[in-house]
Amino acid sequence: MGDHTAISWAHHTMNPWVGCMKVSDGCKHCYAEEMVTRLMKKPHLWGPAATHRRERTSVANWQRAVRWNAEAERRGVARRVFAASLADVFEDHPDCNAARPDFWDLVRRTPYLQWQILTKRPEHIREMLPNDWGTHGWANVWLGTSIESMDVASRADHLCEVPAVVRFVSYEPALGPLDDLDLGGIDWVICGGESGPKYRAMSLDWAHTMRRKCAEAGVAFFFKQSSAPRTEMGIMLDGEIVRAYPAPLSINWDGSAQSPSGAPTLDPAVRAAYAARVAEDANDANATARFASIAQGTMDL
Repeated sequence: MGDHTAISWAHHTMNPWVGCMKVSDGCKHCYAEEMVTRLMKKPHLWGPAATHRRERTSVANWQRAVRWNAEAERRGVARRVFAASLADVFEDHPDCNAARPDFWDLVRRTPYLQWQILTKRPEHIREMLPNDWGTHGWANVWLGTSIESMDVASRADHLCEVPAVVRFVSYEPALGPLDDLDLGGIDWVICGGESGPKYRAMSLDWAHTMRRKCAEAGVAFFFKQSSAPRTEMGIMLDGEIVRAYPAPLSINWDGSAQSPSGAPTLDPAVRAAYAARVAEDANDANATARFASIAQGTMDL
């Protein structure tokens, strides 16, 4: 975790604490559990709250986010931070609850970072938000939930009850079709198969259907990978790399008549950094598509 991440849709990962427990079928082969219990040798951090702790990470780890924010401000382009790869920010656990106010304070102090907070417990989001969340959410917080199959599709309903500048669904590991998932209120879908030595197969038909649903609903679609032994294998869908990002609603919080009613006015420099991020993402997507075409022999150098 830290300055570099293998997660293709973020620039950094930040874990305010470490530890979690399984809650649904998508957790069966959890990479985080393997990392924490076996590699980090901390099995006491993975399991029910009654018998297992959660461990706050170091001051140095938290300070990384402050440094990333300063670098993004200096460059004038926002950066995305995934929270959390080894925990769930919205887990109802005494150790998490004690540390969460400090986490929100860190997020508040880093406006040039776009925090992508992903949870399997969206029913807890509203009660665990800071008091000044408001009716539009914070400008730099994207809220998401994992939905691996229709068995947990109700998570999207809980997510959509909460205002946010971006709401997203992580359809990974994709374990079944989401043909009946209502994308109303969703801005972004990340689709990917399970990775690891025990991966469960994903049908590309599921990805095709989700891509079509997103196009019809005006939702950004990001295809991460097919199911595979390792992450970032099989990243093409129908012979192309498909990795779109949403533009956060806060990009329009300029205090003008066009700004959403009741939305706070965002610092012009921060808003410009969000716009620069959108532009850079578009340029990266075009460059990636061109590279894929060259690699497939459908475009000349």
